[in-house]
Amino acid sequence: MYKLNEILFNKQISSRYWHMEVFVGQDVDNVLPGQFFNLLCSNENTFPFLRRPLSVYKINYDKKTIEFLYLVKGDGTKRLTKFKNGDCMDLVGPLGVPFKLNNDARHILLVARGVGIATLTALAQYAVEKGIQCHAILSARTKDDLLAVRLLTSLGVHLHIVTDEEGTSELTHVKEIMQKIHYKFSIQGIYVCGSKRLSKLAKSFVIEQKLEGQIALEEHMACGMGVCFACVCNILNDENIESVRVCKEGPVFDLRKVVL
Repeated sequence: MYKLNEILFNKQISSRYWHMEVFVGQDVDNVLPGQFFNLLCSNENTFPFLRRPLSVYKINYDKKTIEFLYLVKGDGTKRLTKFKNGDCMDLVGPLGVPFKLNNDARHILLVARGVGIATLTALAQYAVEKGIQCHAILSARTKDDLLAVRLLTSLGVHLHIVTDEEGTSELTHVKEIMQKIHYKFSIQGIYVCGSKRLSKLAKSFVIEQKLEGQIALEEHMACGMGVCFACVCNILNDENIESVRVCKEGPVFDLRKVVL
């Protein structure tokens, strides 16, 4: 899909994060959790030239819209905040490899840091619709940086919140939470996004407990379509290190194979 799409709202929800909803029509049926869209940051001129990749936060099949959560950090995302209700945005997508859920799964664990929960919320929505119970560990710097709590709660996700300001986000504490959840519910898979240290912890836990694991990688992209090779990461393939494109072969990968 490559066309102009109407913005239904674009609003600030905390000191650093914004929330946007875009109408995509029948194309919504092609969108899956873990995929992303490449957004043109301004309709006024060519700066910044490169688009910005945003993962899908929520898929509204009935309204035929998708939603994004994004961190305002550089020139591109600062310009995204200038879009108003009713404006049209040039976006390309859906792009990338989505999450894969085992149909036999009954309990899964989501582990996210900061805006990484944007990617995993769409997965939670998808899993709940399939009758899979979701548990989530949300990590953030402060309470102000916690995202999607209300939506995840409304979906019935069991939340465990840790923050730096409360001193609860240390890896040892997070691992204790993971162990308690697994001991009680026998989770079948772990899905992670948003933090290298949490990803390393989840990877070791997946290997230790012999679980399925997937990770959605965040990476700077240029084309977002696999042409420029600007978003390369390393994965372990048959004991050999292989370089792959996050935008094309990912952004979702087998957690056990990603070199972190």
